[in-house]
Amino acid sequence: MSNEQTPQHGEELESGVEAEQHAADQTSEEVVELTEDQQRIVELEAAVAAAEAKVADQKDSVIRAMAESDNARKRAQGEIDKARKFALEKFAGELLPVADNLERALQVANPEDEAIKPVVDGVELTLKSFVSTIEKFGMTVIDPQGQPFNPEQHQAMSMQENAELPPNTIMAVMQKGYELNGRLLRPAMVMVTRAPEGGVDTQA
Repeated sequence: MSNEQTPQHGEELESGVEAEQHAADQTSEEVVELTEDQQRIVELEAAVAAAEAKVADQKDSVIRAMAESDNARKRAQGEIDKARKFALEKFAGELLPVADNLERALQVANPEDEAIKPVVDGVELTLKSFVSTIEKFGMTVIDPQGQPFNPEQHQAMSMQENAELPPNTIMAVMQKGYELNGRLLRPAMVMVTRAPEGGVDTQA
């Protein structure tokens, strides 16, 4: 009786061991599969991060390129505006002697001489028309009679004591100055007052 039961008991033990081994094999396969999935996820996350970094870098490059383009456009526009403003500078400088000669003609003419009155009137009209024309192109006349001396616009040719005017006041304009769009073409040549005890302060 006992000899017949032993093989059956052994078979049961062997069957249990095989079941446990099979279960262990399945668990090992699941662990391997899970590890591979996790690795794939890590790889995908790394790829996404790299792509996002590349996109961000390209976005910065585009922004920088747009900023550089805008700055270049502004510089070019500034150069165009400057060229437009001062393109006539040399030509305007050549016109100044014309105005000077017209003014000298009026200074030496006798306004009470009826014989030359039509000529004087014509010169005055010509000078007014000339000044009006150049002002349309940004030129302005500097005629500082009675104003304080300004070394940025005036050139003191002489100084003279004067009790009626404060020191450093322009008492006479020998030659008018001109500006073109705020840039000095020629300073006004002037005579400046001074106090009896001192000279002209050209920095006033």
